[in-house]
Amino acid sequence: MRVKRGTVRKDNRKRILKRAEGYFGSRHALYKTAKEAVMKADANAFNGRKERKQEYRKLWIRRISAACKLNDISYSKFMNGLKVANINLNRKMLAEIAGTNPDQFAKLVETAKGALAE
Repeated sequence: MRVKRGTVRKDNRKRILKRAEGYFGSRHALYKTAKEAVMKADANAFNGRKERKQEYRKLWIRRISAACKLNDISYSKFMNGLKVANINLNRKMLAEIAGTNPDQFAKLVETAKGALAE
């Protein structure tokens, strides 16, 4: 006995074509090209979610590094000094402090320098 699939095939095709709305040319109209485009879009979205995390980390490091330069210390020495002083602040929070409270960041730099001097 053969499998006729009923409405399953139509539902799957409708779901893919619905996701491909707004795509250029035949990519929004023809099932095969729409399916390829949707699969590619899913792969790019997956990779983009990973890349976004990397980009934010790079941004935070740049901001912390710029604030460190204003306080006459390198980024790597500052981060090492915080580790030695047992101050566990992540880069996101350090970048936020550097941008909004420069005097508070300067205190953190002094703490890091003191920990390195010991």
